[in-house]
Amino acid sequence: MQDPKMTDCKGQAVAVGDIVRIVSLSKQFIKSFPVDERILIESMVGNFFKLIDVDEYGQPCVIKEWHDEHGMLQTHVIALDPEDMEKI
Repeated sequence: MQDPKMTDCKGQAVAVGDIVRIVSLSKQFIKSFPVDERILIESMVGNFFKLIDVDEYGQPCVIKEWHDEHGMLQTHVIALDPEDMEKI
């Protein structure tokens, strides 16, 4: 039986290595980040990411990387709910 956490917004099965488009992120989720990082998280919507892992709750994860104002690499690993993504 397919794990419902490993499907996209259309019910398509997703797996590590698949490419997905982020179709939405909840406002509550976005507000959980520090103010200076929220714009970076919001910028993920509409973009494509490779599923890199499955978290301890069985949710597929993507990674967002950027360089801060000091040139230091920053990353966030985001676990996605089915309604957040569409398999490409």
